[in-house]
Amino acid sequence: MLKGKLKLPDKARRVFPDGLGSLVAGFDEKAEEDGASDLVFESGEELETIQPNGYGSSGGESGVEDFEEERVERVEPDLRVRQPRPERDGPGSVMAAIAADERRSDLEYEVNQPEVNLEKLQRIASLGLPDGGGLRATTWKLLLGYLPPSHDLWEKELTENRQKYVKLKEELLLSPSELARKKGGAMSYCDPPADSAIDGPLKRREISPEDHPLSLGKASVWHQYFQHTEIAEQIDRDLPRTHPDLKFFSGESSFSRKHREALRNILLLFAKLNPAIRYVQGMNEVLAPLYYVFSTDPNEQNAVSDLPAANAEADSFSCFVRLLSDSVDHFCEQLDNSAVGILATLSRLSDLLKANDEELWRHLECTTQVKPQYYAFRWITLLLTQEFNFQCIMRIWDSLLGNPFGVQTTPQDMLLKICCAMLLCMKSRLMSGDFVANLKLLQHYPEINIEHLLQVARDISSKSSSYRLSLSL
Repeated sequence: MLKGKLKLPDKARRVFPDGLGSLVAGFDEKAEEDGASDLVFESGEELETIQPNGYGSSGGESGVEDFEEERVERVEPDLRVRQPRPERDGPGSVMAAIAADERRSDLEYEVNQPEVNLEKLQRIASLGLPDGGGLRATTWKLLLGYLPPSHDLWEKELTENRQKYVKLKEELLLSPSELARKKGGAMSYCDPPADSAIDGPLKRREISPEDHPLSLGKASVWHQYFQHTEIAEQIDRDLPRTHPDLKFFSGESSFSRKHREALRNILLLFAKLNPAIRYVQGMNEVLAPLYYVFSTDPNEQNAVSDLPAANAEADSFSCFVRLLSDSVDHFCEQLDNSAVGILATLSRLSDLLKANDEELWRHLECTTQVKPQYYAFRWITLLLTQEFNFQCIMRIWDSLLGNPFGVQTTPQDMLLKICCAMLLCMKSRLMSGDFVANLKLLQHYPEINIEHLLQVARDISSKSSSYRLSLSL
């Protein structure tokens, strides 16, 4: 986030100063940072994507009535298709209901404390957060460090960060002429001089090279504005593919278009603030769960509003930056072979599988030659958002953000455990498959009981912890 404005963990600034470090330095210095960045990541680099394998209604047109129904329901019926449900009758269902009520009560009590105990909040979140009441939105903001533990500071922090987001949008998303008109009193280059005679000849107004829309100079504000056109076009191509099975994002209704416009603003702003990374295909999938949770928050102060910058949009931007701060190096090709790049993370996954099931590891990597690069690259970079339906994604993220290794440090350890658990849960099928069968299985991961998967992940031994620590230094 902005230093003194939007706060970002130190790790992101240290590892990638020209990337997320630009957010820390603030937009007052963004011009210098943009010029100082040597690393340029190819805009719109393709990541292999598949449609989510969940079931639900197709993205058709929907009216205001649908939107109001969603605001009441908070979670669309489509999202509940795969959610594991206990049997209605029997002691198991009763015990599950009691446990869920206890977790909700504990969570409500904790988030309303004057000083939130983040360690306790982590433990509650790792077991799953309730869908209604806005508890997930508040908890995610706390776990990502967007909200401070002190309840008294929430209103002040939210107000300041949302106001700064509005300023960022004005500085970076408006065209120079729009910005000049918005500031009021500032004349655009096409406005007539105030002292020009009404009945006299028209006088040309002098325009500096930096102010001309056709200027090719690097210092030109118009040149800086137009250089992100390709990124904006790539984002526009990807947004209609964002969870097309959910009416919340898809279709041509007014509310779905409004949601896509908010996602576009966030992604384009992130790309402009981070010239070394810019935008990579798939970032829209990572942003979607955050925006959905925040915009369906029943607290009107935190949800979509008619303000110039909707609160949900501003909050999603800040939390999106924080979420990517741990995995930003995975999006930079120049760092692929470094200790913080994606190949090192894939190697950690391989070591974790070998430490917990060497037989399966040997069959995959030696016998069938199915390397993690072939299937886990997307799992890790997109935080599993392409492998499960939307409801399951939110449940998985509860555990990722409730990672006991640290609140504002890294959910990556739990992510790797979940990826390893995905392999262990498919062991019987993988052991009987060849290269083609196993690759197809892992690239199109089948439906599974999410609670069972997460329990397997929690039970995984971290025998490769020394390797993990050496990489994070």
